[in-house]
Amino acid sequence: MATERLNRGHAYRDRVGPADAGELTSALYAARYPHSPRQVWLQRLAAGEVCRNGQQLRADGPLAAGDDLIWHRPPWHEPAVPELPGPLFDDGDLLVFDKPSGLPVLPAGGFLEHTLLAQLQARWPAARPVHRLGRFTSGLLVCARSRAGRAWLSALLRESSSPLAARSGPCRKTYRALLQPPVPGSPLLALHPGESLELATPIGRRPHGRLGSIWAAAQAASADPAALPASSALRLLERCEGSWLVEVAIATGRPHQIRIHTAAAGAPLLGDPLYLAGGAVSDQALPGDGGYRLHAHQLRLACPAGGLLELEAPLPEALRGAVDG
Repeated sequence: MATERLNRGHAYRDRVGPADAGELTSALYAARYPHSPRQVWLQRLAAGEVCRNGQQLRADGPLAAGDDLIWHRPPWHEPAVPELPGPLFDDGDLLVFDKPSGLPVLPAGGFLEHTLLAQLQARWPAARPVHRLGRFTSGLLVCARSRAGRAWLSALLRESSSPLAARSGPCRKTYRALLQPPVPGSPLLALHPGESLELATPIGRRPHGRLGSIWAAAQAASADPAALPASSALRLLERCEGSWLVEVAIATGRPHQIRIHTAAAGAPLLGDPLYLAGGAVSDQALPGDGGYRLHAHQLRLACPAGGLLELEAPLPEALRGAVDG
């Protein structure tokens, strides 16, 4: 367990574009980093945390196109996180881990040094994650040491229905999750244990009060041209008391895909504070907030050097269910 401790702070770099010329420094930062209002940025300027073109700023003022800005965020306490266990698989390039719930993969959401990436670099310096799992999603996470291996595997995991996946062999990612009982009108209500349902809600960006925008179910009325197609196959395993146990196989690797798809279908992950039934999002929650149960359980993957890798991460107790007993 990595205990709570003070990190070393971080320098956030920005460049002023032509469209922002003449904008006040505090206004630009408040627009780009909406987690902090303008008044907070004025306090940071007064504290000398912001530099423009290498010069420390002490007061607000207009910016010019091409200005280089650096916000030197002071050190902050990072919460304790679980330790990354040894790999389930290691062939000298490819590594696969059983990531514990609660461990962020990359820096984000207040985590800078308490991440899987930092633990990975300390023990396997050349390895990097090929894809992400949410902080509170446990299970199989793929990493690779070589750049070519990462590029190959990333393409397969991102779009297992792509031409590359078709040429390279099957790629299948299977998760297990607990859902809230579906709301009235949900297509999941027609399912009986053992039956499946295809989920194909596109995933795009929606406004969010604390972050500006967030990945969520695309709103059909907006006709968002940047929305990403997404495909999940949900199979009902068991109707438990107060929850449904399901298996989800994903053919695309979109951000928060399973959380978004099940919520859009009327049955959010049990305990998910962010994604709401019907596809809406809560402005009070963030993507890194926990409470849900989601586990990357099985992986079938074509390896860059040839051959087929099949792995399984043991299920957490809450996700085993009577179907396994």
